[in-house]
Amino acid sequence: MNRASSSFVLMAGIILVSINLRTSIASVGPLIPFIREDLGLSNGLAGFLTTLPLLTFATFSLFAPGIGKRLGMGRAVFLGLVILFTGVVIRVLGGIELMILGTALTGIGIVIANVLLIPLIKVRLPEKLGLMTALLATMMSLFAAIAVGLSVPLAVDWELGWRGSLASWSAFMVLAMLFWIPQLQRPKASLHEVTGKAKNVWKSKLAWQVTVFMGAQSVMYFTMITWLPDMLISRGWSPAQAGIVASLMQFVSLLGSYFAPNFLIKMKEQTAVIKWVGVAYVLGYLALFIQHELLTYAALALVGFCMGASLSIAYTLISLRTAEDQTTAKLSAMVQSSGYYLAALGPLLFGVSLDLFDNWNVLIYFLLFFALVFTYFGMAAGRDRKI
Repeated sequence: MNRASSSFVLMAGIILVSINLRTSIASVGPLIPFIREDLGLSNGLAGFLTTLPLLTFATFSLFAPGIGKRLGMGRAVFLGLVILFTGVVIRVLGGIELMILGTALTGIGIVIANVLLIPLIKVRLPEKLGLMTALLATMMSLFAAIAVGLSVPLAVDWELGWRGSLASWSAFMVLAMLFWIPQLQRPKASLHEVTGKAKNVWKSKLAWQVTVFMGAQSVMYFTMITWLPDMLISRGWSPAQAGIVASLMQFVSLLGSYFAPNFLIKMKEQTAVIKWVGVAYVLGYLALFIQHELLTYAALALVGFCMGASLSIAYTLISLRTAEDQTTAKLSAMVQSSGYYLAALGPLLFGVSLDLFDNWNVLIYFLLFFALVFTYFGMAAGRDRKI
């Protein structure tokens, strides 16, 4: 296989892997009522099924660089796909015990692939870093939105039930594994060329700035997708309207996901772009104080664009702020571990705040605070430096 063909197969493989990094999680939420009724779960335990993958991401992302170093990044990504596929199958085979075990395995598989894809792209496709980072974030977001929309129709209209609906996404995992097989045949060293001794990212101020930036965008994203529909319903919107606007926000995010990395990669510093994304976040959230339907649609479209852009910016900064591929892998693990812990805590912290104050405006203040954190640390992380 010549270099052009090899690059094409690798790019196709990366796209197919990215498709699978959110579907197994996003497909669960709409099916919670079916799962809860069938397995006799409490609301708390049903909610735990959506929190567990985030906690798994946060914990096991720290081990991904070591797995990548030992196996080679290509083989480690394939291992992640195998674990993900196994988890998706196991969780539909029995009761709550297998559901929890399978859900945990899906989280482990996803995080191994997710952490290592970024340094792998940097090493193997450096000339396409912006394009592939854009496609990685965009395909993740696109298929998450598709999974949300198709889960119930697959279960009800296609009569697959919740088990068949969840299992159906494994077809994409098998396809990704088939396309990834050529990466297993490459020598380990060629996938993991050590360009210098890895830095200790946990002692780097810049690494913490990138990490807090990622954490702030994760909190905003997961808090919004968890609580936005409830807030709109409390304002008199129908559940159908609330669902439509939440979907709109997700699809608009694809524009930000795709265009941001290609733009950033050409700039020496990314501070200006991050500042304007932060300003757009603030304007979008402030507009939510005004209870006007068309303004709400416009505000959430703006916020959706920012959500997509900020995820791509975070992934791009992981590559741009590191020199060695080992350091890139370790920063990717650090950023995603801390980011997902914050993501898991964000919706919970707001839920507690809502119980205390019984005022949905608290959600907007909560999001505004993290938009300011996002902007402050992002502008610092956007300066032209290396860890």
